[in-house]
Amino acid sequence: MIAAPWGFRDILPEEALVREKIVRTVADCMNARGYQPVETPLLETAAALDAAGRADDAPFRLFDDAGRPMVVRSDLTQPVIRLVNARRESLSFPLRLRYQGAVVREQPQLAGRERQFTQLGAELIGVGGASADAELVSLVADTLHALGIADWKIVCGSVRPLQALLARVGDPKLAQTVLALVHGNDLVDLDQALAASDLKPELAEALREMPRLHGGTEVLDRAEELIAAAGILSTATDELRALAAYFAEHGEADRLRFDFSIMNSFDYYTGLLFKAYAGDLAECVASGGRYDSSFGAGSGALPAAGFALSLERLEAVLDEADERGAHDASAQEPRRLRIAVPKGSLFAGSVDLLEAAGLDVSELRCPGRRLVVPGGDVEYVIVRATDAPAFVSCGGADCGICGRDSLIEADLGLLQLADLGFGACRFIEAEPEGAAGRTAAAYARRGALRVATKYPKIAQAYYERLGMQADIVHLHGNIELGPIVGMTDRIVDITATGTTLRENNLVVTGEILECTARFFVNPGRARQDARVRELGEKLAAAAARA
Repeated sequence: MIAAPWGFRDILPEEALVREKIVRTVADCMNARGYQPVETPLLETAAALDAAGRADDAPFRLFDDAGRPMVVRSDLTQPVIRLVNARRESLSFPLRLRYQGAVVREQPQLAGRERQFTQLGAELIGVGGASADAELVSLVADTLHALGIADWKIVCGSVRPLQALLARVGDPKLAQTVLALVHGNDLVDLDQALAASDLKPELAEALREMPRLHGGTEVLDRAEELIAAAGILSTATDELRALAAYFAEHGEADRLRFDFSIMNSFDYYTGLLFKAYAGDLAECVASGGRYDSSFGAGSGALPAAGFALSLERLEAVLDEADERGAHDASAQEPRRLRIAVPKGSLFAGSVDLLEAAGLDVSELRCPGRRLVVPGGDVEYVIVRATDAPAFVSCGGADCGICGRDSLIEADLGLLQLADLGFGACRFIEAEPEGAAGRTAAAYARRGALRVATKYPKIAQAYYERLGMQADIVHLHGNIELGPIVGMTDRIVDITATGTTLRENNLVVTGEILECTARFFVNPGRARQDARVRELGEKLAAAAARA
């Protein structure tokens, strides 16, 4: 049998009819608001997309017969920007445009994610301000209502509060580090970077707390308090307050939440960011925001904002509702919070800390051969530490515990909320005792080190920091054998006591990083279920007491 390439799939008539109905409903909602259809090519020139924003996540690049670099589109907003820019003199603004089409994005090959999916989107170009934001967000709400989805909410944030704070950081390198950690959802390393800085306490606290703010309009009050305490006069939350007022006026205040961990893509978005969640799906069904800087600056600038719905995720939500026998998810009792607990060396520490946080671990202490263990209001899924990030990312668990190293290697964008302080170890580089001269000579000859490791991403990042070329050999066990049998020059490995190194006549040649256990969550679940963050706060408090 000849199958479709990985990450791509065929869609048969039964599913295609369901998708067609969803597309029709979405188009009707957008038509009713005056949004007109446009179509853009599957292929774009790389230069055109780079000029319109970002094309760095476009996985398929090729050359046409004239040698021009081309890309398969990974998003539909950037082609629309290109379309508008090419015709600005002949267009009448504001423009209300809608589109549908397949896009392709790169995904880790073994992460269980599709590379092709369909976007159903809308762009409002040439009008800005609170009314434009409300028009777009309310269009998402109308669309979800029209699809018959009962259990949904829209979570909003903005890049402006963090931008205002970062503008007060005098050290550009530190500002870049803070921004990268917020983008990467790594709030643990963010805390450590701020604690090691010489920033004024008020500014450091504002930068630490801002991406942790979540909830109702009280979150906006706290954001302004933090900004003011840092000595900044700002109206950074005005757009969000206007949106809250709009939803309250239309009787849907409970559908709108705020979360300042949605503060990514500062090179693209300029204000409002929002994501819509529905049913029990951890991934958002829609996302969008304001991108005023994409049409230039000065007199040539155009305000713009838009969003895209995921056809595949809308399908999943509707399928989930059908399986329950009704679209009204509010009639269902909340399911137990599911926690991924690592077996092995981190198991005992995890159980002790969960108990210290007030959870029932009586059955978890002696689970026998069970893989899913009840614990009162929660249930525990017992997994390998290295698998915990995948379970949380793919929705098999809401949150979990594993070592920092597992999160780095998985690289799944999970929200890291707390350092739990146990399971300490360190990553080192090592080589056979007395091999320093041979290693240096081999590096000079080949221009690269050969390194055996179970942790290729950590190793590669280490050598990139050093400015050295390294050929990584990915092994799953007994990596000490690599240099012993002459297969590699060095190893990158984890060590707690150094006993294994000594017994195999290996000496440490470099310290890479230290690891402890961390509590992490699926970002979507954290924005939908307050219990996830509450558990994080309890675990952090218990770890501080330990």
